[in-house]
Amino acid sequence: MNVRRATVLAAMLALAGLAPLPAWADDGSPVGLWKNIDDVTGKPKALIRISAHNGVLQGRIEQLFPAAGQDANPVCVHCRDARRNQPVVGMVFMTGLTPDGDGWGGGEILDPDNGKVYRSRITLTDGGKQLHVRGYIGVPMLGRSQTWIRQP
Repeated sequence: MNVRRATVLAAMLALAGLAPLPAWADDGSPVGLWKNIDDVTGKPKALIRISAHNGVLQGRIEQLFPAAGQDANPVCVHCRDARRNQPVVGMVFMTGLTPDGDGWGGGEILDPDNGKVYRSRITLTDGGKQLHVRGYIGVPMLGRSQTWIRQP
């Protein structure tokens, strides 16, 4: 290979390294937009935005996918805290998650359907394309899990 071709190739590789990557390419963090899949029906239930504030994760409901006959804009009638009778869309329902081993834990997650608050743990799977979300009482064995799918 001559010197000119080698220089051109090196320049192309350097420029390729500067090309912007899609937002979902950061598969080491759960920050982003997720579609949750209902663990009972297997159908999409909502779009959730996970964000980080001072290293602590929280989740906000951005959109619901109501089933036929369900209220498209429900309020949390069963909530027992300041979220009582507040719209579910826009609600921060997952809070306090911090890095913990291979995932994030120590937080809480609200089930707006019954108003109960559970301890929570989340773990990225499938190379960051899926999120395993566990809500539980006391110990992780006593709870429910959902799989969320990362959205572009």
